[in-house]
Amino acid sequence: MGQEVAKAIKSTQDIEVLCGIDRMDTGDNQFPVYTNINEVINMPDVIIDFSIPSATFNILEFAKTNKIPTVIATTGFSNEELDRITAYSNYFPIFKSANMSYEINVMAKIVSDLALKLKESDIEIVEVHHNKKIDSPSGTALLLADNINNALNNEMNYEYNRHSKREKRSKNEIGIHSIRGGTEVGKHSVIFYGNNESFEITHTVNSRAVFANGAIKAAEFIFNKENGLYSMNDMV
Repeated sequence: MGQEVAKAIKSTQDIEVLCGIDRMDTGDNQFPVYTNINEVINMPDVIIDFSIPSATFNILEFAKTNKIPTVIATTGFSNEELDRITAYSNYFPIFKSANMSYEINVMAKIVSDLALKLKESDIEIVEVHHNKKIDSPSGTALLLADNINNALNNEMNYEYNRHSKREKRSKNEIGIHSIRGGTEVGKHSVIFYGNNESFEITHTVNSRAVFANGAIKAAEFIFNKENGLYSMNDMV
């Protein structure tokens, strides 16, 4: 994703890549790449983070020290870690989204509206990603589930994969299923099962450029914002 962001910025006016942070520098970049964020000398205006949770908090500590707005596109945080991110946003502006796609956030709004109209339906979410994705379920699947749950007064429970459950399905249940394989960038389906019919909405990403462009828009949005935690809902 770092390469995708750098590539997208090349065709974006008024933005440039100052440097990158990675576990190792391959030496073939057109900008400096540091293995330790504390080695950065020239301070950026905004940080875009596509990494893993343990790396994110190193970035947030650096951003706090230097008061740098930060876009978090990393997923897989625990509830405790999400609380820590909220605490950091008291010191500098943070934009966080489980998915940087504008359309997936439109989908989240649509399925929350549908949940109100199809209250008797059984709701299942299926997400598909490449075989190198670490977290499961995806942050986007949880984003969709949370939007549905909020619409239903947070009365729903999440059932993951259902492999150890030996009882009939509960009505207050959202099933969430993860599939990993190949090079699938990302596919999310929400299915509403009624009596003798079903309603399915699916969003498919064919290129990681979608996430890169969304992260750049988020960086433009959060630049010069007041301290606080912002989301895709604030931007759209």
